[in-house]
Amino acid sequence: SSDLLHVLFEHAAGYALFAVTEVEVINMLLPQVEQSVLNIGKFNNIVKLVGFSPFKSAQSALENINAISEGVLHEDLKLLLETNMPAKKKKAILGVGDAKIGAAIQEELGYPCQTGGVVAELLRGIRLHFYSLVKGLTAQSASKAQLGLGHSYSRAKVKFNVNRADRKS
Repeated sequence: SSDLLHVLFEHAAGYALFAVTEVEVINMLLPQVEQSVLNIGKFNNIVKLVGFSPFKSAQSALENINAISEGVLHEDLKLLLETNMPAKKKKAILGVGDAKIGAAIQEELGYPCQTGGVVAELLRGIRLHFYSLVKGLTAQSASKAQLGLGHSYSRAKVKFNVNRADRKS
């Protein structure tokens, strides 16, 4: 009964949760993982999509991305994890891209979180092959979402930082 590794990927279109189906990958050396990541055929056998939670609107996407960047667990993400993560929390490791959100998930939901190393490589693979892994999502709508969100996020960030500077004075 080895630990189950899941990986959380935040995309502009929504949150995607993947299960790592090849447990050996966790014990593989990084160069081996890097090789598998580049090959979609191999990579498809390593991870499989277990949950996808599309953002309901551009506004909702922005709120979620801001929450992630601030290390805050948003309701949407909480729901996705509670619905799709295994019931045995101690056995279920969640790989995340950012240590801050990992800490929030661990504190609120009790899943041990991991970042870096193999997790970082797996996330790179997911980013690379996202469209093939999330079949229902067309490449076009996903890239549109990314474009729109990029704009709103940088706008919000600028606004946010300006306000922050004011508060200090």
